[in-house]
Amino acid sequence: MKHQNGNTVITKDGIKTNGHSSNGIKSLPEDPKDFQENFEETPIYIAVLTYLCYGILVLVGHVRDFLRNAGLENEKACTEPRQSGFVPLFQSWESFYTRHVYRRIRDCFNRPICSVAGPTMDVLERTTTNHWWTADLTGRSHNVINLGSYNYLGFSDCKGPCAEAAEKSIQKYGAGTCASKQELGFLDIHQELDLLVAEYLGMEAAITMPMGFATNSMNMPSLVGKGSLILSDELNHASLVLGSRLSGATIKTFKHNDMADLEKKLKAAVVDGQPRRSRAWKKILIVVEGVYSMEGSVIRLPEVIQLKKKYKAYVYLDEAHSIGALGSTGRGVVEYFGLNPRDIDVMMGTFTKSFGAAGGYIAGTKQLINHLRLNSHASIYSPTMCPAVCQQILSSMSIIMGRDGTLEGKKRIEQLKWNTKYFRRELIKKGFIIYGNDNSPVVPLLVFFPTKLGAINRMCIEKGLGICVVGFPATQL
Repeated sequence: MKHQNGNTVITKDGIKTNGHSSNGIKSLPEDPKDFQENFEETPIYIAVLTYLCYGILVLVGHVRDFLRNAGLENEKACTEPRQSGFVPLFQSWESFYTRHVYRRIRDCFNRPICSVAGPTMDVLERTTTNHWWTADLTGRSHNVINLGSYNYLGFSDCKGPCAEAAEKSIQKYGAGTCASKQELGFLDIHQELDLLVAEYLGMEAAITMPMGFATNSMNMPSLVGKGSLILSDELNHASLVLGSRLSGATIKTFKHNDMADLEKKLKAAVVDGQPRRSRAWKKILIVVEGVYSMEGSVIRLPEVIQLKKKYKAYVYLDEAHSIGALGSTGRGVVEYFGLNPRDIDVMMGTFTKSFGAAGGYIAGTKQLINHLRLNSHASIYSPTMCPAVCQQILSSMSIIMGRDGTLEGKKRIEQLKWNTKYFRRELIKKGFIIYGNDNSPVVPLLVFFPTKLGAINRMCIEKGLGICVVGFPATQL
């Protein structure tokens, strides 16, 4: 057991809480690895100043809106163009926040690049004459080290075996099928991909989709509905939130990675049943992610599976950020903990990160996958994945599995682990507050103040570092 600077180290001998209010735990099963996550407490004066900073921005925004409506101030903010006879289309709190906070530093978001998003990339410089309602290119670009991409294993490139194979697939299959899987859009390369994904994950079967976001949002309504209960981690991705809402099931959230809170809600669901009807829930689905993209934390999957078995629930695991990035052979958080993949009822992931492609997959039993093939909106209405994208995934996955006869895949996975640990360790040494698991490739560095978001992004671009800045409401304030 070790404890330092607000960090938590959990070993098979015991645990110690880390003081992070949304990360309380009870216990972890026996595991040979140390499980260390950093959630250093925010200094109280920093927290107060951060709230004060947002308060000042909101106050000044309201004053400026009042002066503008009274005709006492010129247009110095990005406002919706006024059309005679029409009420404002975007008049809401969201538009206020966008106008007075987001658009002030819009140059830091949605930056266009003009090169491969590899180890380095060329970021185009923009300027504006209308307070960032629109932007114009200056003609300059900055060559920066790519620290803001999810290209974890470096497979997103325009040269090499993956790119060459993808090019050949276009010559054989064309650019696309222009049809859904159920309407003449299912090629042999799609079947090959489904079989390889299932084998890679150690599952009975798999189905692939052309869009990662839709893999969650369009498939969840096919799995649960009215009379079912979804227990969702409070920090789940927007695609999981949307899919849960579209399903029509009752949704309850539990505190992030807090197994005590999850068990409390599971127990209440089993004992009390559906509200006002006292009938048992048709099914209970626990929805979690492998690695959380804003916090960098890793799900306590062994405990989730224990609770799933204890209360006869189902587990929906989103491995978008963990597949290819965790585990000795890149098979995600399940391999990271040494668990049996068949204990996961619905295993979802994307190809947009480690595999350098696009789309997503769902793996599970043959019965589950056949059900999705026939009932999922993503299978019925969306066109199938482009053959070149399929080939990119097939090639990169084969390299990771060592089927190319080299150790290139293993080398890249080991390099990612080394980079992750080194980067986190050195940032902490320099005094930064870094969140997340020590093995997580997502490395959140906290700057707190909204005014610092723009400053640090612009400074990093000038210094040759390409980073992503994220603020409220995409993260907790």
